[in-house]
Amino acid sequence: MSKRIALIGVPMDLGADRRGVDMGPAAIRYAGLTRRLEALGYQVEDFGDLPVHHEPKIPSPEEKLKYKDEILSAAEDLASRVDGKIRDGYFPLIIGGDHSISIGSLAGIALHKKRLGVIWFDAHGDLNTAETTPSGNIHGMPLALALGIGDERLTNVGGYSPKVSPENVVIIGARDLDPGEKELIHRLKIRVFTMHEIDRMGMTYCMEEALKIVGKDTDGVHLSLDLDGIDPLYAPGVGTPVVGGITYRESHLAMEMLAESGLVTSVEFVEVNPILDVENKTAKVAVALAGSLFGEKLL
Repeated sequence: MSKRIALIGVPMDLGADRRGVDMGPAAIRYAGLTRRLEALGYQVEDFGDLPVHHEPKIPSPEEKLKYKDEILSAAEDLASRVDGKIRDGYFPLIIGGDHSISIGSLAGIALHKKRLGVIWFDAHGDLNTAETTPSGNIHGMPLALALGIGDERLTNVGGYSPKVSPENVVIIGARDLDPGEKELIHRLKIRVFTMHEIDRMGMTYCMEEALKIVGKDTDGVHLSLDLDGIDPLYAPGVGTPVVGGITYRESHLAMEMLAESGLVTSVEFVEVNPILDVENKTAKVAVALAGSLFGEKLL
């Protein structure tokens, strides 16, 4: 990892059903992210938050791509910002905001990686499209869009598509998949370590296998960490909690193994919702996991 980190906040809540996740970047900063990374020897430059335009209209429940134009605008802005920081030699660390921000994150990152590996740490697949979504919320679609599947304007953020290939993607912690997502996973042969695999084989085995996949013939790995991948017992402040998730200790082990691999070239933390949290607990978990990811050790 580069010792120069560009911290970029994206206060986006338009991709989700529940308001409040736009305050996630502030909560993560307040939990001491910069201080934690600087203690590890990194130079952190906080470039503030991207402006996110909020249209006063309320979409109908039947709408299949809610707030599409606003999310598209923010994604293009973020892609440009991330592209510029990578060109300047920074390691991009993006904090959200709901998971729709990944549309812009991956668009900016993949410009610099001909074959990008992606670890999607999440309770959900985020592989829906307008045809399969049960909600119309775009935060359930970013991985499909990165694979070039879905609305043409959203898949082509940054001027190109796809951003990643299915053989270079691993989902970890899945336990709530919609029917259309399951079909796409089987069709594209995306490797998914559900909670069944984690329970049965252990996080060590799952991460070893995941690292083999995302590290094979790739030129970088992006970690997209949704805090709802962690069990709500440890991370209650998320918009779509699903019980039976990854434990606090398993999450740290995954981050420690990623740190040891030396493969990670970009990171985003998403879906921290302070309104639904308890004493900023979820943001503190995000900061603790960032510490492990960036090389923090007990001894």
